[in-house]
Amino acid sequence: MDRPWGRPHPAVAAARAAVRATLAECDPGDLVLVACSGGADSTALADAARVEREPAGVRTGAVVVDHGLQPGSDGVARAVAERMTGLGLDPVEVVAVAVDATGTGVEDAARSARYAALEQVAGRLGARLVLLGHTLDDQAEQVLLGLARGSGARSLAGMPPARGRYRRPLLGLSREQTRAACRAEGLTWWEDPMNADPAHARVRARRALAELEAGLGPGLSAALARSADLLREDADHLDTLAAAASAGLGEGPWPARALADLPRAVRTRVWRRLLTGRGAPAGQVSARHVEACERLLTHWHGQGPVHAPGGLRVTRSADRVSITPTPPVE
Repeated sequence: MDRPWGRPHPAVAAARAAVRATLAECDPGDLVLVACSGGADSTALADAARVEREPAGVRTGAVVVDHGLQPGSDGVARAVAERMTGLGLDPVEVVAVAVDATGTGVEDAARSARYAALEQVAGRLGARLVLLGHTLDDQAEQVLLGLARGSGARSLAGMPPARGRYRRPLLGLSREQTRAACRAEGLTWWEDPMNADPAHARVRARRALAELEAGLGPGLSAALARSADLLREDADHLDTLAAAASAGLGEGPWPARALADLPRAVRTRVWRRLLTGRGAPAGQVSARHVEACERLLTHWHGQGPVHAPGGLRVTRSADRVSITPTPPVE
């Protein structure tokens, strides 16, 4: 609801402006889907998309993913879908997914299942864009988790505002702003109990950020998000070089000299590409794994294999390096 003098609440205006800028890349008639969990962030995003769709000439729908991780999650998903329909979004779809946490953990497995569902619906409906409700606070938590993993500049670059058909319009808004926008518009939202469960790394990161801000002063989340923006351009350039180098190496086994001749900043990214290309979960490949692979080149003295995530082992035999599945124990 707009204020009596016709101007929306500042948080509402900020959300709408962010979505307006994103929708500017669409053509008239394009379908834009909002991935909505029912939380304040994605609810504020959906409401902004509702307002901005007409000036942009686009259609807006929503996808609600039921991860099935809690009793009654199907009912929550249906209620969220009804709220999206009530906002005038169409089509609105609920997709139930199976989360297999074996080997990767619940958070990674839920993320993989969610994006697979979003991709399937977006492809089937021919959506131009899928909007995600990540905020500045989510970005700061992502950077902090990257620091904890010690995974290098790519992890510290956080979540990109755009990748493929996915867009994150609210990365410049705080979590409190999205809640303020919902309150100003009279919108209710769902508080996911998993967001308060310290068993999940992101919840622990959220609490750690609050403690750090209490000790260091306000603005830490915004500073971490700015750092991510600054690092992303450099990381993108290095990733481009690593992609070209990986393509030039071929399928392997790879000559140790060809790897050793690469600049280290590129080579460490090549290692990650080689590992994930063989099936290692990207979120589990840490700096420790990369450094162990590096020693096969820089400190080679006939040592045994490096064990990597995804049941892989990296071995060097004479002047060749291989990445293969770990053989079963007999």
